Amino acid sequence: MRHIRTISEFHEYTNLPKPDHPLISVINVADALPDSHSSNSEQLVLDFYSIAVKRMHNVKVKYGQQPFDFNEGIMSFMSPKQVFSIAADNKDEEVNKSGWAIYIHPDFIWNTSLAKMINNYNFWDYTLNESLFLSEKEEASINQIIQNIRKETQSNIDKFSKHIIISQIETLLNYADRFYSRQFITREKSNHQTLEDFEILINDYFNRENLIDQGLPTVQYIAQQLNVSPKYLSSLFQTLTGQTTQQLIHDKLIEKAKEKLSTSQLTISEISYSLGFEHIQSFSKLFKTKTNLSPKEFRQSFN
Repeated sequence: MRHIRTISEFHEYTNLPKPDHPLISVINVADALPDSHSSNSEQLVLDFYSIAVKRMHNVKVKYGQQPFDFNEGIMSFMSPKQVFSIAADNKDEEVNKSGWAIYIHPDFIWNTSLAKMINNYNFWDYTLNESLFLSEKEEASINQIIQNIRKETQSNIDKFSKHIIISQIETLLNYADRFYSRQFITREKSNHQTLEDFEILINDYFNRENLIDQGLPTVQYIAQQLNVSPKYLSSLFQTLTGQTTQQLIHDKLIEKAKEKLSTSQLTISEISYSLGFEHIQSFSKLFKTKTNLSPKEFRQSFN
């Protein structure tokens, strides 16, 4: 694994000229693939943010453990310290690549409004099926902003430069956020399938006999089983249902609790443990928060 700490070092690694600015760079993807990647894959870790819009034919890219398909125009995001690799898919076939990438060192945005909110965007740790697919019109809008940033980084640096670039990056991220929201809506069939898969998964989980040993299902567990990231899953569910993954887990939990309270002779303590709670107090508090009744009051309402 190769650890690249500065943007200048990355330019050297990819056979590019020195960057115009040491902390931010906009590059043409067609110029940036080193010859060493023609047949072998090397894992890379960058100490800076990467935002890219690109097409790459006969190039195999892995982000973490997931492959990226760049045959179509997609937008990808990586935060510092994430692992990726690039290699030719077929060493006997020509590599074709196009598009743009922005590299932003954390020091560039230090003590700015962007530094406070950049990691609030949910797409920094998206995996393959969470990549942002752009329409031609959307890609044109993104590319225009990227070119604005590129032009500013290549101009003489003055006291306005950083503020202008930061503003452009914020605009770029806001557009990406909008386009992701659009993607959740337009990919309605596959997204509703994810919701159905969640329902099956969570029902099976709460029907297990060994739930006491396993404990309550976590958002991380659910996301892993559905092969998406926790942030993506919550964003998707908020778009479809208005609730986060954690809220949906709690709703399903309360459904099971109501079922047991109304149809079984189990004590409230036994029901609490059977649903994966270590402490009855935690169960009772959640139940009352969700229903405005204690478990005992809910059970008594059936008598």
